[in-house]
Amino acid sequence: MLNDFSLISHSAAAIAYGLLGLAIATRYFRRDIDRSLVLASFVTLIWAGSLITQSLWGTPGFFIRYTLELLRDAAWIIVLFALLRDSFRTANLVGRLRRILATATVTLVVLLLGSGAMEYAFGFTILDGKTKVVGQIALSLLGLSLVEQIWRNSLSFGRSSMKYICIAVATLFAFDFFMYADALLFGRVADSFWNARGLVNAVLVPLFAVNVINTRKQPVDFQLSRSAVFHAGTLLLAGAYLLFLALGGYYVKTLGGDWGEALQVLFLTIALVFLTTLLTSRRVRSRLMVFISQNFFDYKYDYREEWLKMTREMADLSDYPPLPERVIRILTSLVESNAGALWIREDQGDYLLKTAVNLVTPKYTTIDANSELVQFLDEREWIIDLREYQRDPVAYNLLEIPDPISKIPDGWLVIPLYLSNNLYGIALIGPPYARVELNWENFDLIKVVARQTCNLLAQADAQNRLSRAMQFEAVSKASAFMVHDLKTLIAQLSLLVKNAPRHRENPAFIDDMINTTDHAVRKMSNLVDHIRRPADETLVTEVVELNEVITQLAEHYSRHQPAPRRVAGTPGKIHINADREQLCSILGHLIQNAQDATPPTGEITLALKTASGNVVLFIQDTGAGMTDDFIQTQLFKPFESTKGLTGMGIGAYQAREYVRNVGGNIDVTSEPGLGSCFSIRFPLARPEQEQTSAKIEREPLTNDQTEPQRNAK
Repeated sequence: MLNDFSLISHSAAAIAYGLLGLAIATRYFRRDIDRSLVLASFVTLIWAGSLITQSLWGTPGFFIRYTLELLRDAAWIIVLFALLRDSFRTANLVGRLRRILATATVTLVVLLLGSGAMEYAFGFTILDGKTKVVGQIALSLLGLSLVEQIWRNSLSFGRSSMKYICIAVATLFAFDFFMYADALLFGRVADSFWNARGLVNAVLVPLFAVNVINTRKQPVDFQLSRSAVFHAGTLLLAGAYLLFLALGGYYVKTLGGDWGEALQVLFLTIALVFLTTLLTSRRVRSRLMVFISQNFFDYKYDYREEWLKMTREMADLSDYPPLPERVIRILTSLVESNAGALWIREDQGDYLLKTAVNLVTPKYTTIDANSELVQFLDEREWIIDLREYQRDPVAYNLLEIPDPISKIPDGWLVIPLYLSNNLYGIALIGPPYARVELNWENFDLIKVVARQTCNLLAQADAQNRLSRAMQFEAVSKASAFMVHDLKTLIAQLSLLVKNAPRHRENPAFIDDMINTTDHAVRKMSNLVDHIRRPADETLVTEVVELNEVITQLAEHYSRHQPAPRRVAGTPGKIHINADREQLCSILGHLIQNAQDATPPTGEITLALKTASGNVVLFIQDTGAGMTDDFIQTQLFKPFESTKGLTGMGIGAYQAREYVRNVGGNIDVTSEPGLGSCFSIRFPLARPEQEQTSAKIEREPLTNDQTEPQRNAK
């Protein structure tokens, strides 16, 4: 008898659990968990006792031992239910969760017991031996799932009060799982597992005892999260899949004949690859999370997790990925999507596309500040569902969606971004991975996150503006050194103009030299004035005839190839409000850039057209062209130059800022290898000024009016 290891093993288990049950019943019989432990201890004692008597006298029979086996597993699952009841604070959630798990456990136990009773009483074999083994494995998986769920969702200070009982119960069910899984694969319970089972149960008794002693006055405080339900559900599904895999592999091997083992290996490999693919699929995870949120939780979001995730994203100060792209990823993650676009308001009020993630954008991406969509979002903080809009436009007051949004084929949600109470940006979200039913909770969370991310975008923009101002301040300091040299040059040229008449030998040449030198003096004097002029000085303008300015610039820059050519445009005089010197300077800069980018055999054309109270100057070349990315991110950015150390990179920026200051704007279209076209729009002068100009046109020109004006060299 002493040589029977199984007898010794189960005897130790019976003694250990008997003492544990007595200790808890006499001293610690206070909580539900204590009472459930007493029940589990005595059921385990009876189970171990049946195995002892079976080893000694061959009784009881299989049905009684099998029934006690099922009751033992059910008793330890009741212990886990007691932990759930004592721990969770959300009664509705716990009720639903307990009902689902309890129903599954009771159904499984009753099914196994009923089939055994029918077989014992009437000789009807409903479940064969392999199916009963599968039932035991399923009970073990239920127990492991409960332990994993409880542990993952416990607070850090609550884990110390229940970690020992979790470890012990998990070990019980894990041992049974491996023992029965081995039996399912090899057709019999291994002696090594069976003989060691009693001692394994016995050595876990100290863990239960320590847990009971440590928790006499310690509450167990933890809560359930969506992540826990997700992981528990995944564990259950994976366990069921592995059971199916084991059964399938067994029958493939049995029915495969000589090829059985090879077919079994092939089947297992393909099935494991399929399982791994499912578990790593974001679409499958999204569908599962949506299902869990809809069926197990009162709230659709775990707000703690959402807030922490957004905080981590906002705390990232790196430029990769860029901030607009990170904002889109934050918003899309709220509705299980991965595609979106973002428009941000510029100084002129229009909304420019800053980034697009996994969306195909149309050619024209600027949203007009006067569009119906912008006015609609300015009046109310609504999130527009484009699918609902297509079904019922009346719900959105027959709102007209601008082309930059409506032309995107996969658009779904239009989200306004508010800075204070002003519309700062517009976000477009693409379709979700899984079908998402939107309600007030979705919209409220999206609005809160949109406002927070908008503050982050505005802060980044303010930092960029401050950095730009500091750069301009550095340029102003550097210009002080330029003023000294320019003064010296002006003095020299002034002396040359003063003494030249005394030494003229060729009157025509000397007169031309004097005029040129005088022009240089005046040009550099203006430059000094501009450098010295405060940044906040009021803009001074006059009525300028634009056709005349363009003609003179074309003549002046014809000295270099390719020479700019005037093409047919709006006839007559065109008057605008501008400072003539600055206008010549910025237009000359754009023409010079076109010449630098165009080979001598190329072509540069200048054309003027008027429409709707504005005049547009088109400067078109057949040069190297520019990419869309360069135009959007670098062309008008100060201190970014393609000319290396020879350029400061402020010419194009200065041209656009001046045109905007006089009420116009500059647009650029370009194609690498084909050329570029700058469209400079100016508002026409006031009607009364235009009428005065018309009267002057009808008068004969005087000699003073026919004198050539200063060029923009």
